[in-house]
Amino acid sequence: MASLPPTLDFAKTEEEICAKWEKEQTFKTQDKLSLERGDEEYTFYDGPPFATGLPHYGHILAGTIKDVVTRHACMRHLHVSRRAGWDCHGLPVEYEIDQKLNITHRDQVLEMGVDKYNETCRGIVTRYTKEWERTVTRLGRWIDFENDYKTMDPTFMESVWWVFKQLFEKGLVYQGYKVMPFSTACGTPLSNFEAGLNYKDVRDPALVVSFPMLNEDGSGGSGSATEEVSFVAWTTTPWTLPSNLALCVHPTMTYIQILDVKTQKRYILAQSRLSQIYPIMNNKKKWKPAMAAELY
Repeated sequence: MASLPPTLDFAKTEEEICAKWEKEQTFKTQDKLSLERGDEEYTFYDGPPFATGLPHYGHILAGTIKDVVTRHACMRHLHVSRRAGWDCHGLPVEYEIDQKLNITHRDQVLEMGVDKYNETCRGIVTRYTKEWERTVTRLGRWIDFENDYKTMDPTFMESVWWVFKQLFEKGLVYQGYKVMPFSTACGTPLSNFEAGLNYKDVRDPALVVSFPMLNEDGSGGSGSATEEVSFVAWTTTPWTLPSNLALCVHPTMTYIQILDVKTQKRYILAQSRLSQIYPIMNNKKKWKPAMAAELY
């Protein structure tokens, strides 16, 4: 402890350590020695970032954790291939180009030509790679930027399809259902990150939707057997309706069947939501219980 200076500039010390590693090629030497020893391979799956944006706190935190895991594997005499990678797929790249070229509709892409549009996208996928390398190196993370990979490389895409084929042939692929953000313009589901690219606070209408019952006599204890009875659902998230698969009822809520006087149709709905069908019931000054007979 006596040899320590009275004050220590941690930032400067970190820069000196990074410079020493760079000068002595410490990372490359460690990797070379590991290969010469024939160390067992340690496979580490690293989701690559988009190079169309600069690194932020989330990247730095995740990158530090990844570096700890791979360094620990190397300390256990395992060989870890640590290549930097860039995610070139998805809407973030297209979003950047659409903003740059003022593209707002699919027809504009077709008019421009898909090949030219794709080439323009390829031109920006490595726009910030140098900034990424500078930041990651400064953080002390050991990763190979010279032999990086890009998800748009044919070899990478073919390897992904090969893996998927192996899973399919082993019966490990199944079709399921999941509610996802969806772009009607692009005709594709969106990741949470993609959905947040153009996030806006907007006012959406609440909707009341009727769902006719199937295989029922429709009488509900009254009326003729030919009358149609529908469930009524109220939603404040109308954009989820295209993917709607089922209706649910609550075991402790009270449901009623009504005959709407105006349409002469029968509906089943939660009793507490009558005021959503008949807004006048929310007006305490005008609403009188006797008026219910005029509505249902």
